[in-house]
Formats: sequence, structure tokens, C-alpha cells
Amino acid sequence: MASGEASVPHQTANSAHAKASNKKNRVKTTRTDGKKTSTTGTKGKHMGENSGGLTISRAFTSEGVHPYDEVVWEKRDVVMTNWRDGTVNFEQRGVEFPAFWSQNATQIVTSKYFRGAVGTSQREHSLKQLIDRVAKTYRAAGEKGGYFASVADAEVFEAELTWLILHQYFSFNSPVWFNVGTESKQQVSACFILSVDDTMESILDWYKEEGLIFKGGSGSGVNLSDIRSSKELLSSGGNASGPVSFMRGADASAGTIKSGGATRRAAKMVVLDIDHPDVEEFIDTKAREEDKIRALRDAGFDMDLGGEDIVSVQYQNANNSVRVTDEFMAAVEKGTDFALRARTTGEPIERRDARELFRKVATAAWECADPGIQYDDTINEWHTCPVTGRITASNPCSEYVHIDNSSCNLASLNLMKFLNDDGSFDVEHFTKAVEFVITAMEISISFADFPTEKIGENTRAYRQLGIGYSNLGALLMASGLPYDSPEGRSVSAAITSLMTGVSYRRSAEIAAVVGPYEGYAKNAEAHQAVMRKHEAACEQVETFNDVDATVLRAATQEWHRGNELGATHGWRNSQASVLAPTGTISFMMDADTTGIEPDLALVKYKKLVGGGSMQIVNQTVGRALDRLGYTAEERQAIVDYIAEHGHVIDAPHLQKDHYPVFDCAMGERSISPMGHVQMMAAAQPFLSGAISKTVNVPETATVEDFERIYFEGWKQGLKALAVYRDNCKVGQPLSISKTDQKATEKSTQTQKVVEYRPVRRRLPKVRPSQTVSFAVGGAEGYLTASSYPDDGVGEVFLKMSKQGSTLAGMMDAFSVAISIALQYGVPLEKYVEKFTNMRFEPAGMTDDPDVRMAASVVDYIFRRLALDYLPFEKRAALGIMTTAERTAELNGDDPSLVHSSETEREFAAMSASAPIEKVVEVVQDNLGATAREDILTGSRSRAADAPLCMNCGTTMRPSGSCYACEGCGATSGCS
Repeated sequence: MASGEASVPHQTANSAHAKASNKKNRVKTTRTDGKKTSTTGTKGKHMGENSGGLTISRAFTSEGVHPYDEVVWEKRDVVMTNWRDGTVNFEQRGVEFPAFWSQNATQIVTSKYFRGAVGTSQREHSLKQLIDRVAKTYRAAGEKGGYFASVADAEVFEAELTWLILHQYFSFNSPVWFNVGTESKQQVSACFILSVDDTMESILDWYKEEGLIFKGGSGSGVNLSDIRSSKELLSSGGNASGPVSFMRGADASAGTIKSGGATRRAAKMVVLDIDHPDVEEFIDTKAREEDKIRALRDAGFDMDLGGEDIVSVQYQNANNSVRVTDEFMAAVEKGTDFALRARTTGEPIERRDARELFRKVATAAWECADPGIQYDDTINEWHTCPVTGRITASNPCSEYVHIDNSSCNLASLNLMKFLNDDGSFDVEHFTKAVEFVITAMEISISFADFPTEKIGENTRAYRQLGIGYSNLGALLMASGLPYDSPEGRSVSAAITSLMTGVSYRRSAEIAAVVGPYEGYAKNAEAHQAVMRKHEAACEQVETFNDVDATVLRAATQEWHRGNELGATHGWRNSQASVLAPTGTISFMMDADTTGIEPDLALVKYKKLVGGGSMQIVNQTVGRALDRLGYTAEERQAIVDYIAEHGHVIDAPHLQKDHYPVFDCAMGERSISPMGHVQMMAAAQPFLSGAISKTVNVPETATVEDFERIYFEGWKQGLKALAVYRDNCKVGQPLSISKTDQKATEKSTQTQKVVEYRPVRRRLPKVRPSQTVSFAVGGAEGYLTASSYPDDGVGEVFLKMSKQGSTLAGMMDAFSVAISIALQYGVPLEKYVEKFTNMRFEPAGMTDDPDVRMAASVVDYIFRRLALDYLPFEKRAALGIMTTAERTAELNGDDPSLVHSSETEREFAAMSASAPIEKVVEVVQDNLGATAREDILTGSRSRAADAPLCMNCGTTMRPSGSCYACEGCGATSGCS
């Protein structure tokens, strides 16, 4: 409910940006070397000496004018409903937000980040309170730590930080908004890495430490390679259990904490080195469990998300990754063997064909998306602190890679805020924003709390930061550049280099004021060498126009200046940058794309202030068309076409050579898998850490494709990589031609089987039927279903448009096809399995109290048919229940006992097959493969790739290697 209350003129984020641009000539500060510069500097003489603190000048704010007074504020209502039964699960009315913030951002911030009990006077009700709680805490800590030269500098810092958050130029990660300025522990980090030794005490400590991290809503990763293998002996003489066995206990613990937590699943990463003797068991772990899920589901067990039987499946709470070395990858390239080594002695236990082992990794990932891969030597080649210890693991999303028992706090910049109307990139204000953000992140370590003492000690000693960005995909599209193009990759490399170069230059300036990180002295030579590698990488970037050339030139200057300062003063931070998935905070910043990802699709839903939503074409599209030179009339025609079709193919006026500009992660024109890998490779040399991103490949991708992608990731210098094949968790069968060659060599047996052919069972002239009116996403229609006298459904008719229209014709044809198939004996539940969760427009809210949300009209129709014509046992196995049944289940009652019209039906004949006739005997070979295929194809094909949000029920969307909910902001990993 929008009602503007301020008397100042309305100012959008764009006009605020223009205002900031007019202040460029006011930026004047002093560097540590005494030279005048246009960026914030320091006053200092010697490393470690507090020589007065940082001098801060304004870049975005005006002296004497508070940032809050420059924008229009309005009151809104936030009401969120439960997807199961439509009841309200969150409500806060009269919250105060800027007029240019979207309803989606308002809803996410209000429900996730406002502190205090709802309905009490202690509850935050304005964005001002949230920003003040954080910005003032950072300022106070900075003053206490001697970061600022004067009180006036501290005031400017607070004002600038407030302005940047208010105008959605950047956001800290979620733990900052949860905890900073509250009575809770001041945890600011979202990412943690633990360690495990080969002792039972260490393993039990791992369980405990992981649990504490999960309890706080964060994620952790660990490398289990120090645990001796199941092929080695214990000191007592018995056989060791091996790391995979201990993974079971950790997985069960994570599942328990997840189920007892609020809205977020336990996020964890488990890593095992490729030379561990148990690596093959580790590789197959999750693929084997996926087969178990399929078999149990087909046997009638409740294997749905949150189902009572899913707990019997193991290893589902972690992302698994194999850590490979250059030695191993070279062996794969040459086709030689590779040694698996004992953990206790380091001696080879056995040797394996490297290509065969590599293929096992690719095959398992092809089948179930795990394991991912981490490139050990590349990671450690760019390690600033090798004297302290090697990097062995990562956080759950793989972007934070550093020493064991450490943490990283994240923050991300909204790149679209720095795109000027003329298509240029605002280097100066981007530089200033990075300075303010990295300074604030550094200050936060001074007052932060940590889940364990070891993590606290290492984080304070090495001060790892993770600045990153969001909205790269939108920036490239708005600039008229294809994501998968040399020009797009050049812009990405230049911006990433500038961001990290400014961050480390700023870190060196801070080191001149308060000293370098504690572990710097013993790692100084290695740290400086890595900084020189970053600087040298700038020279390898090819530029294509003034935009990327200008940004890259600025980046090169920043690396040069920063390295000069660092050679004298050291650096305050051992790590500066990563590229995180940025799920929730991207929604908070109203970003169209997350992290380094391209746009997901050209059409999305926009939430409205008064409730509901509307389908819109991404605003980036219009800006891109303008940049490409199309007239207003042409732009409108193209946008209208996209709104109707969801893609640009054959759009009026649009030149075909401009199609690639609008390629997305999904849809008719999707970016090639290698396009994702090459974009990661362009940014990787300019990041301290790694990149959270999953390379999506089509369902038709082969195991060989996975091998090629993982191999190219190594060749192109990535640190980590994960690949996801569409529907790979929905039970797609492994084709013999795509499986390991050994599978084709398995012995087969010949056995006679009987082929049956169905006979059509027609409906009588007079048959019972029912008609249901429905509305899905605003589109109305009618569903008529007719039954046999014994209640088996045998006919379906759909009406959604005027007779003679294309839609009406397609609906008639679809109805006839379904009806004939039902009469030939295709069970209704098979249609329900295939068509539920099929996604296309119209979609969204329905007027059916038992089916609150539908992914499409087809999704709704078959959910409704399932509720009307399938027995409870079959529906429950498919995850389809009435509102009353779900309520009973939530209350701990038996939902099968809920009284409904079902009790009046004879379920024995429901969805019965037609009579069948034995036709001929045939010979069937290779029964082993056939049996496997039967198990796989019988799985839950209705399930979507992305999970449903445990909080609001909205289908989550990919965000890096995690998932994020656009409805409430919940994430499955870092944020």
C-alpha cells in the first residue's frame, strides 16, 4: 500500500547516480606517499604505525544533507502467505522504504533482516533503522580501532556507507544484517572452512563445529583426506572405517539441524583428494543414493522433499568435490596411470588408470551433479599465505578457498549502478565504492564473533575478505554485448581486475595506518609474488572498445600503485575478493542477475505493492535495444514479442546478429556450456578466491561433455567447477552409448519375455463427469473429466479460449490425445508424474484452495485430476495432497484419515488400465541394463530441478552453485 510521505521531490536511483556523477570534481584526498590523487588516501609513514588514520572525502553525499533526506519514503504492507494452505505466515504493515525500492526487495528485507519480535515496539519497521544499526556500528568500531584520522572523517564514512546501501549500490552478506548492532553475537561471516585430522577426537570436533556453524545459518567446508582409508590398518590392527563412513554421521547431523532450524538447509562441502584410496567410493556415493531414491519412490515410499522416508537416504546435505592435482590431470592428458597413496605413510597402495578415474568423476556428475571438481595446484599457486599452510578445502559454494579453520565475510557491488547512460562504465565512482566497502569489511573483523576459537584466531590473524559483484549479466546485456563473446569477457575481466586491484591498494593503505595482518611477515614474499601475478595478468587481457580499455587501464594503475604501497607497508588482508552466488542480497539490491551469472530468462515476474504480481520483460532488454540503435517503435514491438513468446527468435525488426546479446542461461537461446567456462576463466586471474557458479548443460549432454568441461576448466586456470545437467536428478536413464565402456562389456543373458499390446476401452454413451472452473496466473478456463461407471477416468476436455483460436485448437488436440491414451490404459498417475511441475506461462497463483500455486496450466490440470481421481496413497507418493491433508500432516495427524469426497469413491478401479492382449513372444537381451533403465525411468519425473523453498514454497532459482528464493530471500548456501 504505497503512500508517499516526504515532501522532497521523488528521486530514483538513476537520478541519484547522476547527482553523484556531478560531484566528481569535489573528490580530493592524500595518499601515503604525499601525492595528490582523486581517490581516498591515508596519512602514514611506517608499516604498523598508527599515523593518524584514514582521511575520508565525499563521493556520493553532500555535506550538511543526510542521505535519507534526498529520497522519497513511503509506507508499505508486507504480507506473506503459506503456500500449503494460503494462511498468513508473515505480516508486518506500515514498513517504511524508499519509493524506488521494489516490493520484492521490501518483502525480503522486512521478513529476513528486520530484528525484534513482530508486533512489538522493539521490532524494526523502517529501512532507516536497519541501515543505521549496521552503519553506525561499523563507524564506532572504526573509530575505536583508529581507522579514521578524525571524527569528521568517521562522519563522512558513515554517511557514504549509508548512501551506498540506501541506493542499492552494494550489500553486505546476510549475517551482517542478521547480527550487527543487535544483542546477538556479532557474526559477520557467511563462509567457513574447517579441518579434520586422523583421530576420533578430531572427527567428533568436526561434527560439533559444523553443527554450531549450521545453527547460526552459515555453511562450512572440509577436506577429509587426512583420514586414513578403509584399505589401511588401525594401530590396534583392525581395518579403518574410511572417510566415507564418517560422512554418514556428519550428514545425519546436518539433516537434524536443518530440520530443527528456521528456513534454511544445512550448507556444507566435503572434499576428498584424488589420490585418496577411497576416492572411487567417494565419487560414487551420491549417485548410488540417487538410485536408492528412485527405487524407494517406485516402491511407494514417501521420498518427496520433507517426506518421512527421505531420511533413509544418506549424503544429501552436502556438495561433494574431488580435489585434483596437475600431476593427475597430466596423467589424464597422457593416458597414463596414477597412484592412490596411503594416508599414514604416503606410499602408493595401488595404481589406477587416470582416464578411467577421471571418467568416473564425469559419469557420477552426469548422473547426479556430484562431485564437482577443485584444481589443487591452481588454487595454491595463487595462495598468498603458503608458509602458514596449504589450501585444502572451500566453503559450500566453492568461492572461498583459504587456510583451514578460517572464515570470510562477503559483500557484493551492484554493477548496473555504475553503467552510465552513454554506455561507459563509471570507473571513478566504482573505485570510490570499492574503497568504502572494503574498509567497512575490514573494520568488521575487529568486532566480529566467531563460532569456534580456532576460526576466530585465524580470521583475526589473516583477515580474509570477499568483496564481489552482482548483475554482470545485466550489465553486459544493457551494454549490447553478448555474455558469450570476447567483448563480454573483456569487460568482465577489466571490472574484476579493477575491483580487486582497488581492494588490495586500499588494504595496503589501511596497513599503513593500523599494520598488516599478523601472518603477513612470514608470508611477505609469497604475498607480493601473487600480487605481481595479478598485475601481470592485466597485460594479457585483450580489449575491444573504449569501455573495456578504459576500465583495464584504471585497473593496471591500481595494481601498480597498490603493489608499490604493499611493498612498503604490507597488506591488511590476506584475501580481498571472491565471486559469491549473491542470492538474497541480489534481490535486496533489485539486481536482475546474480553474481557472475547471465540473465536467467528475458521475462520475469514483478511483485506489486498491493499484492500479486505481473509478468514483465526485463528492463535490461529495452536498454540493450536502445544501446543497439533501435527506435522507440521498434523497441516496443520487440519487447511485446518477447513478452508473448519469451525469446527473441523471429522478433520484428531485430537483426539476427543481435540475437546473442539476449542469450540467457535458460530458454530457446541458451548460452553454451563452454561460454560459462570461458567467462569464469576471464575473471579468475583477478580474484583472490574462486567463483561460485554452476555450468548448466542440456539434458542431452553426454559424459564426454562433462569430461571436456572439467578438463577445460583445468586448462583455463579455474580454481573450482561444478556442472549440472538438466533433469539429472529426475531419473533420466544412462544410455549405454554414454556410459563407461566397461558397462558395455558386462555379461548379458538372453531370456524370453512377453510383449503385451493394449486394447482400447471406450466410454459408454452416458457417463458420469464433473466440470471445474479454474484460474492460473489470471488465465481462466474449464476442466471437464468423464469417468467409466466404475470411476476410472477416461476422458478429459479443456477450454481456455474462444472457439477457432490457436489456443483452443491446441487444447482440443491435447484433450483428445490424453483421452485416447487413458482409454488405452495409460495410468493417470503416469501423466501426473510427467506433467506436474512443467513450467510455462501462464503460471502463478490459482483460485483453487487445494492447489495454491501452479507452474503452468498443465501443472494445475494434472494436480487437480490427481486430487479428484487418485487414491491418497498414490497422491501422497507424488507429493499431492489437499489443504486439509497438509494441515493434518503439519499437526502430526495421519493425513490419510482426513475425510473428503474420496471416501465415496471406489479406488480399486481408479485410473485402471484397459484390457490387454498377449500378442507375441520376443527375445530381450541385456536384462541388466533394462532393469536399471526401469528403475531410473520410474523415478519422479514430475520433480523440478530446483527445490521448493522450505519457507514460502516458491520454486527456487539457481544462484551460483546454490539456490535462492525470489519470494522470501531464503538461500541454500552463502548469501
